[in-house]
Amino acid sequence: MSSSHKVRGRPISVIRDFLDNSASGGIVLMVSAALALIVANSPLYSTYADTLHAYVGGLSVLHWINDGLMAVFFLMVGLEIKREVLDGQLSSWSRRVLPGSAALGGMIGPAIVFLAFNMGADGHPRGWAIPAATDIAFALGVLSLLGSRVPMSLKIFLTALAIIDDLGAVIIIALFYTSSINGLALAGAAGVVVALVAMNRLGVRKLWPFLLLGAVLWALVLQSGIHATLAGVILALTIPLRQSPTKPDDMESPLHRLEHGIQPWVTFLIVPVFGFANAGVSFAGSSLASLAEPVPLGVALGLFLGKQLGVFGTAALVIRAGWAELPMYASWRQLYGVSLLCGIGFTMSLFIGLLAFPNEPHLQDLLKIGVLLGSLLSAVAGAVLLSSGTARAPQQQS
Repeated sequence: MSSSHKVRGRPISVIRDFLDNSASGGIVLMVSAALALIVANSPLYSTYADTLHAYVGGLSVLHWINDGLMAVFFLMVGLEIKREVLDGQLSSWSRRVLPGSAALGGMIGPAIVFLAFNMGADGHPRGWAIPAATDIAFALGVLSLLGSRVPMSLKIFLTALAIIDDLGAVIIIALFYTSSINGLALAGAAGVVVALVAMNRLGVRKLWPFLLLGAVLWALVLQSGIHATLAGVILALTIPLRQSPTKPDDMESPLHRLEHGIQPWVTFLIVPVFGFANAGVSFAGSSLASLAEPVPLGVALGLFLGKQLGVFGTAALVIRAGWAELPMYASWRQLYGVSLLCGIGFTMSLFIGLLAFPNEPHLQDLLKIGVLLGSLLSAVAGAVLLSSGTARAPQQQS
């Protein structure tokens, strides 16, 4: 889609390109996850595991993927959050209220369901946030397969909800999954952040100084005890949205250039690599009884039941109260179908799960089973419901 297209006199929102790429990337992510499961349950499993745990440059390959590559993913998340909050689909209260309230309900609902199964003696309440996030790539990948059956307004709603969802996940990681703090490294990171903000305020518009300091910030945050991927979000928030203070938002701004530059890499390489590295669960020695354990049951039902009830229930309350309207050309049935798709929690759920149980491989395998099961149920149920209906009007092309 050409950046010359206009919406009310402004360049068309990056969200349109984001929708297209994420939908395609969702299919790639599905394939990478399926491939990981095949490899993990084949004679190649030992090679797969040994490769991920081999050390390179002081960190294991898995560590580089989860802390290094995923920092670029979080950079992309941060850029999209800043772009949409300041000058996009989340730039006003009227645009934020429906996806914002639905995202909040969609984080609280799954946490309650998870804790309901994990507050007993055999439970593991530390994993309460695992089912809280929606995987935008997977969810939009499913929507892309449905084509015109789903109006564009619902795709935008889902994207906005997932962006706010990701912001909530970032806050949760910072507050609840941070290990002991190295004060010296944290102070150094704070100094780098001050320098990044200063460059923004002083009108620096070249990207390389920001990226250079961003790499230093990542290294310091890694040493500080705060999860290193949060450096990506912090860096994103300092990248200038406009080419100059007096010039309106345009596609030549540093934020746009960086966003479009890393988007294909994140969508088609980084996220699939993360999925392949983390979705591989060996089912050897497992039984159906393992699904009834608190962690996989809490995660699976948190994603499948907690998400749909939290998202749809909160959205319905807000709409019925008159604070927001049903997305244009969408029916209640379609809104409920999209709420089901919000239970696809693959990437961020796996990521938070590894932080919740960093040194417990058995629990990691169980939570992965729960994530895969809950996400699969949500994807199938949402796709079936949405495919059986039609949009109330042709696609909105605003």
